[in-house]
Amino acid sequence: MYAITIPEPGGPEALVWAEAPDPVPGEGEVLVEVVASAVNRADLLQRQGFYDPPPGASPYPGLECSGRIIDVGPGVSGWAVGDEVCALLAGGGYAEKVAVPAGQLLPVPEGLDLVTAAALPEVTATVWSNVFMIAHLRPGETLLVHGGASGIGTMAIQLAKAVGAQVAVTAGGPEKLARCAELGADLLIDYREQDFVEELRKATEGAGADVILDIVGAKYLDRNVRALAINGRLAVIGLQGGVKGELNLATLLGKRGAVTATSLRGRPLGEKAAIVAAVREHVWPLIEGGRVRPVVDRKLAMADAAQAHRVLEAGENVGKVLLVAPAGADSAVG
Repeated sequence: MYAITIPEPGGPEALVWAEAPDPVPGEGEVLVEVVASAVNRADLLQRQGFYDPPPGASPYPGLECSGRIIDVGPGVSGWAVGDEVCALLAGGGYAEKVAVPAGQLLPVPEGLDLVTAAALPEVTATVWSNVFMIAHLRPGETLLVHGGASGIGTMAIQLAKAVGAQVAVTAGGPEKLARCAELGADLLIDYREQDFVEELRKATEGAGADVILDIVGAKYLDRNVRALAINGRLAVIGLQGGVKGELNLATLLGKRGAVTATSLRGRPLGEKAAIVAAVREHVWPLIEGGRVRPVVDRKLAMADAAQAHRVLEAGENVGKVLLVAPAGADSAVG
């Protein structure tokens, strides 16, 4: 098979479409012929040499994919050769084939094409696990989403609105904010020109956000805590703004707030399977009912992964950037 390899860490040019050994499904795994994958910030970090795959995972980037099952390993039930699926991965999505633990498989939602389904596993699992399973966002509460126009952000807006929450977003510029509004965002904050703490205070009559989903990290830590409502919950899922910040515990105590920080890639298989099962139960009906949809910015050939990385690094995308493998090229549109 062919896969995107990283002979040496570096810029986008470090990604090389090259021959690689075929994976073999082990106990509890299936082999998927990849039709499409998607680009995530973690892939950029891996390319740069800052985020190695967990032990035993594929060495190739790619944390999600869609495709068809072409082999079933021992101990797998409920899935068969020929099934069309999408999957959450610990790595290996940037390839023509990938071995996937059966607990991380999802059926392609009814009404969605196989290529576009690649946009779903990572964002739905990340948002559902953090915003709903950990932070317990409830109807009538306010969610603040940083990076509202990102893949994570576009999914978070829709899921929060679907359960009856109010949604505030930060994004850079009027065009991205307009796209967030189209998805249902109620409060639009241009982080380049506005202070989200003050804007949120005005919009909520001083109450603040009940839940904050943060991809920025250290740079926003102090302001995020100040923006929390009483009993608010801050979920940190990214470090684009640095890894070390100062936390004012007096402010956090006064808010009776909670700060959680999670990553998905390195979790034990059982935890990931439980998250995927919850996504299938709660999110898939919303997608199939038309209330939630994947937002795809563009589709590029997998061999052009370097260009996809440049798009993400420049912040040009709204929603997901997909990489289409040769197996899915006939059904993909750029």
